[in-house]
Amino acid sequence: MKFFTYILFSKIKNKFYIGWTENPEERLRKYNSNHKGFTGQASDWEIVYLQEFSHKEEAMKRESEIIPNTIIKYLIIKKYYTDTI
Repeated sequence: MKFFTYILFSKIKNKFYIGWTENPEERLRKYNSNHKGFTGQASDWEIVYLQEFSHKEEAMKRESEIIPNTIIKYLIIKKYYTDTI
C-alpha cells in the first residue's frame, strides 16, 4: 500500500493545507465538495506537493516535519511555482 503527504492550495482562501492520505484523488474530491471544516470553505483546492511513502508512519512523519517548518513550506511552494511557470 502507498501513502502520501500532500500540500493543497486554495486561491479563494489564499491558504495552504497539509495532510497525509492513502488516496490523494479521493481526498481532493472530498475537500472540494461542500462539507464542514476548514477545507469546506473553498472548492478550488489543488495539490501543489505530493510525496509518496511505503509506510503510513513515514507519511505522517513528513507531514509533522512540514507543518511547523516555515522554511520547508516556503521551499516546497517556491519549487512548485517555479516548475509550473
